[in-house]
Amino acid sequence: MLQVRAAQATDIEAMGDLLLEHGPNPWNYLPEAEVRVHLAGIATRQTRAWLAEEGGELQGFVSCRLTDAFAEHQPPSRAVQTHAYICEAVVHRQQAGRGLGSRLLREVVEMLLAQGLQDIYIDRHEENVASAGMMRKAGFVELLTYPDPQRRSSGSGRSTLCCLRAEPEE
Repeated sequence: MLQVRAAQATDIEAMGDLLLEHGPNPWNYLPEAEVRVHLAGIATRQTRAWLAEEGGELQGFVSCRLTDAFAEHQPPSRAVQTHAYICEAVVHRQQAGRGLGSRLLREVVEMLLAQGLQDIYIDRHEENVASAGMMRKAGFVELLTYPDPQRRSSGSGRSTLCCLRAEPEE
C-alpha cells in the first residue's frame, strides 16, 4: 500500500539517487551539485519534501521551497505574501503512467494550502507533455512561457511557469 510522508534528513541520499536515476530526460534540468544542495536543505528545513513509499521502498517525491521569488506574478493584494515553489517532482520509472506523480503533487498542494499558502508555482520545459498533464491534473494553470536557454538545452529552449491559486485574484 502506498504511503505519503514528510521527508526527513535520513531520506536525502535516497531521494537524490532516485531523482538522478529516474528524473533525467531531454526536458529536465538536473545538475547533480544543485540537486544535492537543494535536497540537503531538507535537514535545515529550507526545503520541504514529501515521499511516496510502497513496502518501505521510495517510489517518488515532490519538493518545494517557500519563497517570494514570484512576487511579480502575485495578485496585487498578495504581492508581499510568501508563496511556494515546487522544485522537483519525480517518480520511479516503474511507476510512470500510473498516476503517482499527479496524486503526489495533488497531496502536496493540499498540504501547502492547509498551511495557509495561497499561491504555489511550478515550471517545466514548454514541450514536456507528461509534466504539463500532471500539473494540469493538480490544478495548475499556465501563466507564461519564456526563453530559458540555460536550463532548457533541448527542443524550444523555453520554460512554462504555472501557478495554482487558492483564491482568485482580487
